[in-house]
Amino acid sequence: MTYKDRIYGEVEILESVILDLINSKSLQRLKGIDQAGYFKPYFPNSGYNRFEHSLGVFIILKKYGAPLEEQIAGLIHDVSHSAFSHCIDYTLDSGSHTEQNHQDNIFEEFVRKSDIPAILKNYNLNLDYILDDKNFSLKEKDLPDLCADRIDNSLREIVNYGKSDNIYTDSILDNLVIRNNSWIFKDLKIAKKYAEFFRIMNNEFWAGEISALMFITVGSYLKYALQQKYISEDDLYTTDKEIIDKINIFLDKDEKLKLFWDRMNNKISFNFDRKDYDYSVFCKSRIVDPLCIYSGNVLRVSDIDKNWKDVVKEELKPKEYYIKFER
Repeated sequence: MTYKDRIYGEVEILESVILDLINSKSLQRLKGIDQAGYFKPYFPNSGYNRFEHSLGVFIILKKYGAPLEEQIAGLIHDVSHSAFSHCIDYTLDSGSHTEQNHQDNIFEEFVRKSDIPAILKNYNLNLDYILDDKNFSLKEKDLPDLCADRIDNSLREIVNYGKSDNIYTDSILDNLVIRNNSWIFKDLKIAKKYAEFFRIMNNEFWAGEISALMFITVGSYLKYALQQKYISEDDLYTTDKEIIDKINIFLDKDEKLKLFWDRMNNKISFNFDRKDYDYSVFCKSRIVDPLCIYSGNVLRVSDIDKNWKDVVKEELKPKEYYIKFER
């Protein structure tokens, strides 16, 4: 199979287990789930889905020589995402606004109930091993470290929102090496530029004002639909379109639902006002402090640039916004 990716170009995928997983119901469902949640009313010409990102994580792990089990772990890492991605953390009580961790909390149980275990068993691969992130430090690490998930997402977003182009993303990928199961930049200047880009993306998109607006409006729309029994929790694990189609047959009969729908589609004026607001909204904030080679040593950017240490400390705090709607 030849797969064409917007970041990595054409990639030959020959491993039968990978092909079976890509074609599985669990992975195919991710084509219908927006990576950001529901950004199109605010950025109509942008966006990509969880399937694209999942394949991206697999590809970068493959490109840098990670073991097959780690490539699989990267490929399936997002299968437990609900429709509208992290908006679910503003819908269900089992998620946290500041951590946006509902998907992580249910991941193992979700995978075990999916079609993935049977595929892995067919290839004599150990499900328990693949589900344990402790085995895969290239795929997943806590902030502010780099990991495949974080690298792919950031590069995809940088290109997606027009902050840079593939020439720049190629320069980042060419500068990254693996040492002791860690991602390391060969050049401090590129490491700093990447970290600064990451900060821009966090403040403008992932944890910015528009994301706060999206999270709370979509979360309120879904929560109300659940309360009214227009959908069930099981419906949340279909796709964005399937849920919208199921809920919106009630739009003409329910004024409150119509209000929530108009808000999430940017049809009602709003402003951000700490003194007069309808919603106080937290957003998880993300920042990286990459390792790089400097004077023959492997150091963090913050070990070299002390100002970056303060930036990291501040940016890791959740961001809070106060939103007031016209009605």
